[in-house]
Amino acid sequence: MTSKNNQHEPNDRGEGLRRREVIKGAAAAGLIAATGTHALVHAAESKVAQSDLIKRENAKPGTRDWQLTRTRQLPGKINKILNNGRCLWIEGYCSANSVRAGENLQVMVSTNPVSDFKLEIFRTGYYNGDGARLVKTFDSLKGTTQPDPPVGENYVRECQWEPSVEFEIPKDWLSGVYLGKLTARKSGIQSYVIFVVRDDRPCDLLFQTSDLTWSAYNRWPADYSIYTEHKGYSSIGVPSGTVSFDRPYGLFTHPVNKMKKSGGSGEYLPWEFPLSFWMEQHGYDVSYISNIDTHTDPAGLLRTKGFISVGHDEYWTLDMYDNVLKARDKGVSLAFFGGNSVLCVVPLLPSDGGTPNRATRREGWFIPVAGKIPEARKRKMTNQEGFEPNMGPDGAQLMGGRLDNEQPSGRGIGAGDWTCAMPEHWLFEGTGMKKGDSVEGLLGWEWHGAPAMDLPGMNIVAEGDATTNGKTVGRYSSTLYDGPKNNVVFNAATIWWANGLSSPPGHANPSRHGVTQQGPDKRVQQITRNLFERMIS
Repeated sequence: MTSKNNQHEPNDRGEGLRRREVIKGAAAAGLIAATGTHALVHAAESKVAQSDLIKRENAKPGTRDWQLTRTRQLPGKINKILNNGRCLWIEGYCSANSVRAGENLQVMVSTNPVSDFKLEIFRTGYYNGDGARLVKTFDSLKGTTQPDPPVGENYVRECQWEPSVEFEIPKDWLSGVYLGKLTARKSGIQSYVIFVVRDDRPCDLLFQTSDLTWSAYNRWPADYSIYTEHKGYSSIGVPSGTVSFDRPYGLFTHPVNKMKKSGGSGEYLPWEFPLSFWMEQHGYDVSYISNIDTHTDPAGLLRTKGFISVGHDEYWTLDMYDNVLKARDKGVSLAFFGGNSVLCVVPLLPSDGGTPNRATRREGWFIPVAGKIPEARKRKMTNQEGFEPNMGPDGAQLMGGRLDNEQPSGRGIGAGDWTCAMPEHWLFEGTGMKKGDSVEGLLGWEWHGAPAMDLPGMNIVAEGDATTNGKTVGRYSSTLYDGPKNNVVFNAATIWWANGLSSPPGHANPSRHGVTQQGPDKRVQQITRNLFERMIS
């Protein structure tokens, strides 16, 4: 049952900029002509106020109450690596990955045993180090036990739950990543739902969440991810089983994600939030989108100076690739703060009820397969008889490098130190790094190699060995090349880059393959500052 009752919003004590301060700042920026006409003043006020949104937002009072304090998952193994990870007591999902202010969002929740529940919605950011701000509370919503979906066509598990609450996104909610904290009244057990609020304003930097990959690894309700081995399907074969956004996120979307208090939030908290936290701490003019927006809104990519892919951004549609490539060619800089990104080609499919872009399956690869992979492995990758994989363009031609299928591991899996190769490059200004200096443990748990040396201005800025438990499994390359309009494209070559920038409340440093990431590092922070300054200048 939809409910709009028992809700309240916190008092917003943040004050807007005074008019004379706006005009003073705009004049200093050369935005107002000497004539100082009303129209110019208004335009200047608007421009300065828009670019200052993140600073003003993060000056508002934050809270650490966004963190889950009492979590529980079903016991038992679903395979040799993963626990079940499902929070049966309270779990939910949202009707859309991203929404604009003024649009409606439905939140579907199941409680077992049946219990009323509380929903608190937080915008994540810096907020004086607290990590989030409370923006809305539904004090008491009626819970019900909603049914597990049957196994559908191509093994999809798609919930068709009734909405527990529906509300309109307020006009004053700033673009960001929002967590809905669910608390069952009867047991006190908690989990998350997650969504992006997006806008259409011009911005310096555009932060894309990697929700297609969150869904690909989501094994809810037991073991129904893209990697599940069904009859006639291998764990890396194409086409894979279909996975739906219309279901909760289980806790362990990947064996590396062991943050037990992140259930329901996909892979945002371990791999992506440290970048957002750091960017908002330093007042960067950032707006947020999901993978779905990159797919559906190519014009929206042109409102930014720099597009950011972060963390575990493995699954892309062909439209995403084309849209980001066209944005690069029109002057948008790109930063790939990830590893093993832009690897798998997927379509976006409608739900059973016809809602567009609610499901996906793996159909191909953004790697040059022909002649590069042993025949036995190629058969495993394309395991259905007569199926021709949908081969996308080479991911290296967009990012500068990609998973290197010619390396010994053939999968871009490994960890290690991130080692400076070009200390004279502007990227390293102010770091004090010399050639051969390393940031310990920054590489992991997946990485990029295979640099595309035919791209203009291509530089390998960092390189070294990737290891698994001390054994070398390949060689990574972090790259930077020139776009056609004085823009740049950076490839960090590691999923753990954001973890080198900050450690938000509740965060744990990742560890894999015998290597532990060492937390924030001043050199990683300075490299990122240098890059952002170049991207937005």
